[in-house]
Amino acid sequence: MPGPLDGFRVIDLTAMVSGPLATMILADQGADVIKVENPRGGDYTRAVSNRRGGLSASFLNNNRNKRSLALNLKDPRGREIVLRLAAGADVFVQNFRPGVVERLGLDEAAIRKIAPSIVYVSISGFGDSGPYAGKPVYDPLVQALSGLTSIQGGADDLRPRLVRTILPDKLTGFAAAQAITAALLSRARTGAGQHLRLSMLDAVVSFLWHSDMGSQTFVGDEFPQEEAQSFIDLIYETADGHISVAVQSDKEWLGLTQALARPEWLQDARFKTSALRHRNIDARLNLTQEVLRAESTATWLARLEAADVPCAPVLRRAEVIDHPQILANEIVTVTDHPHAGKLRQARHAPRFSDTPAEHRRGAPVLGQHTAAILRQAGVTEDELRALAADAVIGLGESSP
Repeated sequence: MPGPLDGFRVIDLTAMVSGPLATMILADQGADVIKVENPRGGDYTRAVSNRRGGLSASFLNNNRNKRSLALNLKDPRGREIVLRLAAGADVFVQNFRPGVVERLGLDEAAIRKIAPSIVYVSISGFGDSGPYAGKPVYDPLVQALSGLTSIQGGADDLRPRLVRTILPDKLTGFAAAQAITAALLSRARTGAGQHLRLSMLDAVVSFLWHSDMGSQTFVGDEFPQEEAQSFIDLIYETADGHISVAVQSDKEWLGLTQALARPEWLQDARFKTSALRHRNIDARLNLTQEVLRAESTATWLARLEAADVPCAPVLRRAEVIDHPQILANEIVTVTDHPHAGKLRQARHAPRFSDTPAEHRRGAPVLGQHTAAILRQAGVTEDELRALAADAVIGLGESSP
């Protein structure tokens, strides 16, 4: 059975990660995503390192299940092709810097003129207005402006630190995909499309507020410095590696003292209640770390699990793919790509009982589906040859 978005068509003018991830989620769920790329190089992530068969891992991991249309949008004929395709589409997504899409003549007004009920999506870095709207943006800049680096640093008076993954980009992709499906649901009820605007900055600030902005929540009672909860994170050294252990409830604290053979901690005045344990967190975690250094990871995990204490091994990337829980979840899959060979990727995370997401095709080579898409749109063979000769389109290796 096809995925839940089977029958929906998405025109995807995005590049890099936030937009392509959003549209790949839709493609995984069954939508026909037409990825429009510049014939000269295509999406920037095609050129990054870690490549095989002419395709980068970054591009492969954010563009599967899509069709590639290589099209010069600066040529009026390229613009007309996009408009023709948009007329039969449900969603139009772009992440150009504010002002660019208007200069291309593909802004909301132009698209809605030929597709009145389309869901039009604009993804930006900082937003579409304000002093930062026109600035170039990359993930570290959003981490800095959103406060994420200060939170990651541990306290406002400590050195800010980056999260060592492009969290703003990826978080924006997931938020955009959810918003698009919500807009499609609204359209099904009302018949009207709408314009979704989402910036990476919006997504991260919203994300942080749920757990990290308590100091700014009560109007009139803000406090200027967010103190560190602890100078130790919940990653502990063992005799041969690292583990994570986290306890909150009295039951878990009791289990920890039993697993570590430290019954005297139960009588320590600093740790009598959950509130006291939080107040004296540095002392508590230091004591825990001293004990955990004495034995191996396997030994401690066995003891902690027997006492029902929340714990997990700290895995390197190469270890993740073979961990029993990862294998049980069947989250890592292996597929054959006609150009890049055997690929290991994470499957679509949500599981649908009746309309499962599926791997229909690997990420496309540049312009792979140009001819097929344009033929479906009514472009004749003579027109195809003329467009290719004038470099309006790029014709990659044909494939279904």
